Amino acid sequence: MKPVTEFRSPTKLTYTVSAGTVATEFLSAILQRRIVGRRCPVCTKVYVPPRPACPTCAALCEEPVELPETGTVTTFSVVRIPFPGQLLEPPYACAHVLLDGADVPLLHIVGGVDVNQVRMGLRVTAVWYEEPQPTLASIRYFTPNGEPDADYASFREHV
Repeated sequence: MKPVTEFRSPTKLTYTVSAGTVATEFLSAILQRRIVGRRCPVCTKVYVPPRPACPTCAALCEEPVELPETGTVTTFSVVRIPFPGQLLEPPYACAHVLLDGADVPLLHIVGGVDVNQVRMGLRVTAVWYEEPQPTLASIRYFTPNGEPDADYASFREHV
């Protein structure tokens, strides 16, 4: 008798996610096509999406910081292989985008450009869906904005 190595079965999971105060404020801003992070009062790092407390200092992050829609690609990966449940058709680029004024990059898609043109230091701007929803996916993708690439030294600590 062979050992069981795989089992497939239809599954349905129903759940409700309740956003806390900080996430609710962030998602409310997204509905207005605004990106708002929070600053740690001790180390002054700006987190986006915001966090209620700094993971480094454990201080409460209460100061909201409005961030621009522009940033820098710090790292990226090109997805070329399809997989079940995939929302985008390959190839596409996933990247860490360090928004100007933030200290932690956020993971998103780089679009509007051939994936072979995506690179570290690429300057990008958010492209929004017509009708934002309360989710970071309201930003369709980040696209190159024509600015000169950022110097590696300006973002290397975020890689």
